Amino acid sequence: MRAVIQRVSRSEVTVGGETTGAIGDGLLVLLGVSNRDGDKDADYLAEKIVHLRIFEDDQGKMNRSLLETEGEILVVSQFTLYGDCRKGRRPSYNDAAPPERAETLYEYFVMVLKEKGIPVATGRFQAMMAVNLINVGPVTILLDSEKRF
Repeated sequence: MRAVIQRVSRSEVTVGGETTGAIGDGLLVLLGVSNRDGDKDADYLAEKIVHLRIFEDDQGKMNRSLLETEGEILVVSQFTLYGDCRKGRRPSYNDAAPPERAETLYEYFVMVLKEKGIPVATGRFQAMMAVNLINVGPVTILLDSEKRF
């Protein structure tokens, strides 16, 4: 499971002009699910994300977590995080989980975050979405449950 995490002052996702999710201060998480992923991967990423110390403390040092700042999370599914561009010019998505499996793990990931007391907004799975954000810092972090990077 892969995530692109962006620290934001606000973010929203729309589908067909309708806002499906919006947050203020917090994190935008673009989430990709692979063929190999299971609940353990979602648990690992959720735990890691809510405890990442990427918010500033009183001295301006990135030393506070989302839990400490009482921020929000916007989770958007993004199968293209498993696009393999090593051969040719057209990405291969062979490593991306099939939609049914990916949706189940995406929903499980969202549930785990909510159980941690985090306000969570979402996009719409398998929809063409427009994501708007203001990245603060900018701070962008890449995580992979298989720890490939």
